[in-house]
Amino acid sequence: MHDSLIFDIKRYAINDGPGIRVVIFFKGCNLHCAWCHNPESISAKVEKMYAPAKCIKCGTCIAACLEKAISMTHDGVVTNPDLCKVCRKCADVCPTKAIEMSGKAMNVSEVMDIIEKERIFFDQSGGGVTFSGGEPLIHSKMLIELLDECRKRKIHTAIDTAGNVNSDIILEAAKRTDLFLYDLKMMDSDLHKKWVNSSNKKILQNLKTISELGANIIIRIPLIGGVNDTVENVEATARFISELAGDKKEVNLLPYHNIAQNKYMKLGKSDDFAKLMEPDKSVIAQAIIKFNEYGIKATIGG
Repeated sequence: MHDSLIFDIKRYAINDGPGIRVVIFFKGCNLHCAWCHNPESISAKVEKMYAPAKCIKCGTCIAACLEKAISMTHDGVVTNPDLCKVCRKCADVCPTKAIEMSGKAMNVSEVMDIIEKERIFFDQSGGGVTFSGGEPLIHSKMLIELLDECRKRKIHTAIDTAGNVNSDIILEAAKRTDLFLYDLKMMDSDLHKKWVNSSNKKILQNLKTISELGANIIIRIPLIGGVNDTVENVEATARFISELAGDKKEVNLLPYHNIAQNKYMKLGKSDDFAKLMEPDKSVIAQAIIKFNEYGIKATIGG
């Protein structure tokens, strides 16, 4: 039985597949999108998050740290990363939760116990479990075990993925999941490398492959002003999706919102935060029209 780092579990979710769902967020991603709204999902290691506004400077964390990695300053506590063992003791004793740890090792049995507790909501709403991230497919061994276990228990499954993995991995997942929520960033490979830090070759090929298999797919497109909301990219994306095998795919447009800055600050990575633009409402409306011209139903959100 395998285990992986889980950084969040979202219950009563209604935007990550049909019905009421529980979303399991795996930690670790092989992309690095400039607009990432879950920066704590990128690293595959446990990370400390610190919110100065919550800190009452009580010093409890300093007393608990056996490595003497924490010190107090005028602006709050500071952690020496060379000394910190990420042991969680400081987070466990912090009375205001100013210190939190992102990432907890969990095994299949522990995750399934959580999923089972939500089952009443699945049965009543036609919901299920969505495996997200980060990138769940880079945790393929544990993910496959979870998908097999859910199938045995007749629990609907969805995988929220960017598809940037070897084809054998996504093919194994396709045999077992009921739905893919497939993230498609942009069509131009050079721009993809610039904004996402990776080629889109595997992403596009894997989307073609699982479409040919007849997989149930909803395509999700994060729409960022001045990045991928251009007429050229929307046209190229609509054309590509329209040519995929099988039934016409549904498209969910996810407009960028500047809401993640606080998370970057908690991680001490405020310099990494890219201040991008929200797409103009008229641009979103034109994108929906363009997808409709290609016979594709596009909606905001989902």
